[in-house]
Amino acid sequence: MSVVSSLLDEYKRYKALAEAAIGQVSDEELARLGPGGGNSIDILVRHLAGNLKSRFTDFRTSDGEKPWRHRDNEFETASLTRPELMTEWDAAWETVIAEVSQLTDADLNGTVTVRRQPLRIDEALHRSLAHTAYHVGQIVYLAKEMRGDSWRTLSIPKGKSEEYNRQATRETAAAHADMLKRR
Repeated sequence: MSVVSSLLDEYKRYKALAEAAIGQVSDEELARLGPGGGNSIDILVRHLAGNLKSRFTDFRTSDGEKPWRHRDNEFETASLTRPELMTEWDAAWETVIAEVSQLTDADLNGTVTVRRQPLRIDEALHRSLAHTAYHVGQIVYLAKEMRGDSWRTLSIPKGKSEEYNRQATRETAAAHADMLKRR
């Protein structure tokens, strides 16, 4: 497997993790602020969508922080419906998947710019993936907190590790993403 394929699969895994968590909360809960007035799932989704859309639109030819992005607005309360929110989310992910799919491992030493700072493409991708994982983890945490005992786990269920380890299958990011989509 190439490095680019591995990164692409991880992006898809995190997209599927977020969507599986979002699918477990009500429309009302999407806007519920996190502990201590922290970000809601809605805010986190809009922030990630804004970041990804900005970073990956014209990925190799323009600065990743686009003049049309208004990052501060992503952290304000908005009155989007779930379909509107998910339309923004899907549009951002379509851009990410399309741009990363065009790369080869030979491209990874190339350079892109983010906030006027040059980064090697591999550095930019790892930075973006880490940022995505950070916020998806927050989305999952908030959704799990809201669901309590009715939470449907997105990984190995508690108390099932030994059973899982006895299985002779190899977990991949792609297989995990596919499993989450089938739920």
